[in-house]
Amino acid sequence: MLRFPKTIYTVRPGDSLYQIARMYGLSVQEIININGIVGNTIYPGQRLIIPIGIYSVQSGDSLYKLAQKFNTTIESFMVLNNLTSTFLRIGQRLQVPQYSEATINVDMANIRKGPGTNFPIITVMVRGAKLPVSNSSGNWYEVELFDGTRGWISKSIVEFNVYGSNLPITTILGFYTLEEGPTLPSSYESFINNTGEISELGLFMFRIDANNPTEIEKFGEFTNEYAENLVRIAHENNIKILPVIHNLLYRRGDVTVSKDTVKAMVATPQTRAAFIQNVVELIEGYGFDGVNMDIEDVYLEDSTRLSAFYTELGRALHQRGYFLSASVPSRVSDRPFNPFSDPFQYAPIGAAVDEFVVMLYNEHGWPGSGPGPVVSIGWMDRVLKYTMTKMPRDKTVAAVSVFGFDFNLTTGRNTYVTHSMAVNRARQYNAEIIFDEATQTPMYSYTDAQGNKHEVWFEDDRSIKAKVQRAWDLGIKGIALWRLGMEDPKMWTMLRNEVVVRK
Repeated sequence: MLRFPKTIYTVRPGDSLYQIARMYGLSVQEIININGIVGNTIYPGQRLIIPIGIYSVQSGDSLYKLAQKFNTTIESFMVLNNLTSTFLRIGQRLQVPQYSEATINVDMANIRKGPGTNFPIITVMVRGAKLPVSNSSGNWYEVELFDGTRGWISKSIVEFNVYGSNLPITTILGFYTLEEGPTLPSSYESFINNTGEISELGLFMFRIDANNPTEIEKFGEFTNEYAENLVRIAHENNIKILPVIHNLLYRRGDVTVSKDTVKAMVATPQTRAAFIQNVVELIEGYGFDGVNMDIEDVYLEDSTRLSAFYTELGRALHQRGYFLSASVPSRVSDRPFNPFSDPFQYAPIGAAVDEFVVMLYNEHGWPGSGPGPVVSIGWMDRVLKYTMTKMPRDKTVAAVSVFGFDFNLTTGRNTYVTHSMAVNRARQYNAEIIFDEATQTPMYSYTDAQGNKHEVWFEDDRSIKAKVQRAWDLGIKGIALWRLGMEDPKMWTMLRNEVVVRK
């Protein structure tokens, strides 16, 4: 398994693999293997993963040159390596900064357009907000904001932290839902209590209108003020916030409506354009940063038109500076594999989007499946290794479960369980929870009052840590969590202490 302390190098005209390898003290074959390059051909604009956690100083190096080479700052190199001067020795080994951030330590902080109080204020953020640092000038840090723009913040009101390759670094996309009944609370408390560990928030609160498939309807009961408040909280904490627009749950147990709705929406360039205009208006109406499209049930014959829709949506959003994320069912091959996922063409969708969220659930838990984890580490590997052949790793996000299933082995039925439901049921039946090392998932067995035998497979802080680590090892952008409010509360402690969450 590859470990991925890494930097990204964008190929320039005239570059060769030999020159790039020499620049970073690597072999040509290392770069070929890690990037899956066929032959020795590279092209300007191509993004290459350069796997390097420790760098040996070469003749002619300076901290200024190294900061440019590794897309970081002189200060980050100095802080991470405890340097007291900028003098370097040939052969000196330096940790390469992987990520630098400024955490606001006052109640309210102004983010300005330039490095000084004479520059206009872009936005205001709150205590605890974390901002990636991209540069510095005097007493100011240049920071990256939720919408992809950059601003400046005074060094006097932040704590500065630099991370090397000792902890996994990941993006966390948290999916947010309204209350789904007494046992499935809304995601609100989970969101507002853990903003420092969330990079992006996807609001599962919008749906393609089945009666008018070029239009978008609210999914669930909420006011505009409710959604606008979530946007405000997200932006004050430097979190990108996206509406999730889906085609699900029109009629219980029947996906025909879902498929027919997509068929009508993607049918012609005109229907697609009308829907895209409504996506833009939704984004602008609430102040979102883009959209996550969660289209799942699709007729195979609509596959090409669906890809055209993503291409056209990406073009329209990027012209306006908005972000496009897509949640897509899991595939493991170009060959037909599963009627649910076969309509999704990974390469054209991946080319169109900024973020490709591959939904790894449900490996087990679909109607009629046998018992097992919702997402095992082996399944995660299998799907992601295919995905990475279709698009850049830094676009790829692995969507994993924080829920589980109770499998009734006697009746063959299974039911959804949150972490708290799973733990309470184990306590009720005096069942011992074990951590299955092969799948990196907790589980237990019990017999109910009617004599039915059960297996329960669910997720906890250990299983989520394993998936974060695997995402880092594979070099992908991060993970997504379905959904906030169902998780092991210890997961947030783990993310705070054992992971670096990239904003």
